[in-house]
Amino acid sequence: MDFDIVSSEAISEGRAADAYFDRTATTLRYAERNPDVVAEVTADQFPTGEFELLSGVKDATALLAGHAIDVDAVREGRLFDGGPVLRIEGPYLEFGRFETALLGFLSQASAMATAALEARRAAPESLVFSFGARHVHPSIAAVVERSALVGGLDGFSHVAAGDLLGREAGGTMPHAMIIPFGRGSQEEAWQAFDEAVPPEVPRIALCDTFSDEVDESLRAANALGDRLDSVRIDTTGSRRGDFRHILREVRWALDAAGREDVEVFASGGLGPADLRELREVANGFGVGGHVSNADPIDFALDVVAAAGEPVAKRGKLPGKKEVYRTPDGGHSVSLADSSAPAGGEALLEPLIRDGEVVREFDLDAAADRARADADRVGFAADPANE
Repeated sequence: MDFDIVSSEAISEGRAADAYFDRTATTLRYAERNPDVVAEVTADQFPTGEFELLSGVKDATALLAGHAIDVDAVREGRLFDGGPVLRIEGPYLEFGRFETALLGFLSQASAMATAALEARRAAPESLVFSFGARHVHPSIAAVVERSALVGGLDGFSHVAAGDLLGREAGGTMPHAMIIPFGRGSQEEAWQAFDEAVPPEVPRIALCDTFSDEVDESLRAANALGDRLDSVRIDTTGSRRGDFRHILREVRWALDAAGREDVEVFASGGLGPADLRELREVANGFGVGGHVSNADPIDFALDVVAAAGEPVAKRGKLPGKKEVYRTPDGGHSVSLADSSAPAGGEALLEPLIRDGEVVREFDLDAAADRARADADRVGFAADPANE
């Protein structure tokens, strides 16, 4: 039995499309109409003051490469606020059937990258890992983890995503590993883990399975001695109470036992507000649903010029456009033949020329751009510093 997964071949062939694009292609060919157009992918026509982080451009490039079109796009890892993030120029029938897949590549990945950047900004000095792949269809796990890295997170948990991205997945133990050893035998579970896994894997003991978090943390410290790197507290919400207080108790108890070297890692339904509250009492975090469950950004692809003339449907702005980062960290949208704002940095850059890809992709560079751009525009600014 096969999985319900649309294949890469179907996407590349334009079959991952809404049916009316097939009808459109049939009609235009029948009428012998295939004008050169300018089409733009936008979320908002004008700036709204709410920045979002662009991701998914690598997959979009793979989709559009090899077709007789020119494409310009904002670089992955840049923040945007209105106007086009990607622009296509060429015969409509060269790319029209790819609209559904193109928007899907950009909409979901950009939403997850934006959420990851929110988490990163909430705890800038902490280790933050993506734990959310379990919330999505496994076929897009690598999209989740790549977007998390673009947003600046330190790592992720999904093994197959790591294979695709060339990164090592992280993670240690779930409750399901400890439970088979039985209540009261947590030490056996931690020690078995220590003996079984390679030495380069951090010894992070999960310490909230059967008893109090402080009790299990101290027992883990005694069981593994100097080999213990960290304890992870993942207490379910129904038993959590004041999570900050629990983490402070764990830290206090470890310090009192002379184990200042053991770090504290927190996970379990955490978002940016939680990270801001907990970042002083925990060394690192696992963030899941906040990233993987982010609502997709509502991108649309619209024709804004045809046969050299500005045109658009009602409610959309006709004409080829440019977008700029202004010196004050703002975002400006204007017609392409208008003067750039003083000191403005053009954000749309060549991506594909006559079907050939003219840009390279680097995850670390994208994360660096996101970090720098977030500082520049004041993205997810810390309320404590305002």
